Amino acid sequence: MGLNKETILRATDKGLSVFRHFIPVPFQTGKNFLNPLYEDKHASCNIFLDRKHDCYRLKDFGNDDCSGDCFAFVGKLTGLDCTKDFVQIMETINHELHLGLSGDNDYHPVVKAVRQLPVAQPTVPVRKSRPYTVVQKQFSVPELAWWKQYGITEKVLQNFHVSSLSRFDSENKDEKPFYFLSSEKEPVYGYVRKQYIKIYRPMSEIRFLQAGNIPEHACFGLEQLPAKGDLLFITGGEKDVMALAAHSFHAICFNSETSNIPLETIHKLSYRFKHIVLLFDMDKTGMESSEKQVQHLSAYEVKRLLLPLSGTKAEKDVSDYFRLGNTPDDLIDLFIHLLDTLYSETMSALKSCEVDLNNPPPVAQMIIYTGDVPLGTQGNLLCVTGGEGTGKSNYVAALIAGAVRQPGTEIDMLGVTVSENRHEKAVLFYDTEQSEVQIYKNINNLLRRGKRLAKPDYFRAYSLTGMSRKERLQAIVQSMDRHHYQYKGIQMVVIDGIADLIKSANDEAESIAVIEELYRLAGIYNTCIVTVLHFVPNGLKLRGHLGSELQRKAAAILSIEQDNDPAVSVVKALKVRDGSPLDVPIMQFAWDKDAGMHAYLGEKPKEAKEKRKEDELVSIARDIFARKQFLTYVELCEQLQELLDVKERTAKSYIKFMREKEIILKDPSNQSYFIIGIL
Repeated sequence: MGLNKETILRATDKGLSVFRHFIPVPFQTGKNFLNPLYEDKHASCNIFLDRKHDCYRLKDFGNDDCSGDCFAFVGKLTGLDCTKDFVQIMETINHELHLGLSGDNDYHPVVKAVRQLPVAQPTVPVRKSRPYTVVQKQFSVPELAWWKQYGITEKVLQNFHVSSLSRFDSENKDEKPFYFLSSEKEPVYGYVRKQYIKIYRPMSEIRFLQAGNIPEHACFGLEQLPAKGDLLFITGGEKDVMALAAHSFHAICFNSETSNIPLETIHKLSYRFKHIVLLFDMDKTGMESSEKQVQHLSAYEVKRLLLPLSGTKAEKDVSDYFRLGNTPDDLIDLFIHLLDTLYSETMSALKSCEVDLNNPPPVAQMIIYTGDVPLGTQGNLLCVTGGEGTGKSNYVAALIAGAVRQPGTEIDMLGVTVSENRHEKAVLFYDTEQSEVQIYKNINNLLRRGKRLAKPDYFRAYSLTGMSRKERLQAIVQSMDRHHYQYKGIQMVVIDGIADLIKSANDEAESIAVIEELYRLAGIYNTCIVTVLHFVPNGLKLRGHLGSELQRKAAAILSIEQDNDPAVSVVKALKVRDGSPLDVPIMQFAWDKDAGMHAYLGEKPKEAKEKRKEDELVSIARDIFARKQFLTYVELCEQLQELLDVKERTAKSYIKFMREKEIILKDPSNQSYFIIGIL
């Protein structure tokens, strides 16, 4: 790593570690202390974060000549000039703090020795651990009733290691013992941790007190968080965290609203949660602090949600918000309003793209198009592929009809089953190719198939042809987020024309990025995202970098092809995550003139499935043995797993089938190897 100003600031927490190394007395940022550079008798200097230059600086109100950043400070200690000797100053910091930025561990800077700073008297005492003992007891009925007004049950209290205390003993700063006794009028609760405790006395004059070895960045609620989630609140206190948890939200808090939230913790949490939102108290301190923290955490797009509370002692935090009768849905509505503000431009642009069945577009010339079919499991991707004119659009329409049909209604879904959308979660359809006229017609047809007289509100269809490729993906991501909260979940997402979200389907970086983003969203919203790729597959493989990435990530891949009879379309599995795609039945559908729509014709005969399996494995065997004439069983199994993206047990079943059909044979001269058979 190179040695320059920026790398040193990054390695030293914006210069703060440099000040802590060279200043011999403990200090707190923003609080005055005696300047060690001279015989200072009045505590009139402090270390503060200069947000304009994004680094820590020393400010001496008594002697401004001593003010400056960490480089100026070290220059004064070593007798160096920041203007002329800046490189030597950086080398001194690098060596003294063992940063290793120059790459030379044996380096010793040829500069004046760092002079030992005089320790100002009196020295600031090092804070030591406050000893304590507690006597726990069962929660009384009045105590549980008090917590219950915030929605916090005894089970929630146990989950967060909160105890009711009958007695707390400790020492004050002068090491004089004192104790608190619990009473009905002044109960004592303890947020119990392994090495420390935080006392909470909601009815007393002294409400909070901490004892034990308290970590600098103690975080309450961190261990109760799931591995992944969509929404995480950061609140001002432990009671607020538990109130949110009691109402099925994820939340944490740090030791104080006014302390800086550690960036490292937020960095890790940003990978686990889609949204991190500050939900601080609505009093003056909380408002100012949340505004400050938004700036501090801006790199991670941390948001700030304001509650509709007066800010008085009786109603200032999210616990009070629930106590006053508000529900989780009310809080989600506030969050949706925040998203509307953040996504205002996107949602306005999408509004003009939304298909309005009450206002049909002008009649335009019919254009040939291809369609989409949603099929798969929650948290996964499903890919539908095939050439033009194979019936993909009709297949897609049947599946969307299944997702929006009235629960309990039997309809023809062309041979597949779509789970009933009983909770009326969002069903989202994005098209990047078809005209608005054609989409309007398709939606009317699928509603007729689903026996719907009108489009349900939770079904949203968008024509994205008027957007740029970059805008399309952003519109999909943000509208999914909005509708997820509006309809309490997403049943299914269909993206017709995934290749139109990137510049080129053969661009590896773009292909990986778009598939990873969609896969991440499927997991966050616990939904199935169906993508349509308008490629003709090459056997069991998809073409291009986009196809390869889908082959790796998708839980299943279906190919829609024309049969020997061009009036009939067949649906073949190219990949299924659990099992062999060659063992999946081949489904058929065709136009039914009497019904005025496509209808399911059943599965192709077993002989056709076996013939397809044999033909595909013959092609694969030719490909494998063209590169190497002799293969062991293990090598052949690995080749099949890699080429077809199947599990080991499936590859072994293929080898057994190929041996039975004599597609491969044992080498007569060495029975440990296989060779290709007579094809």
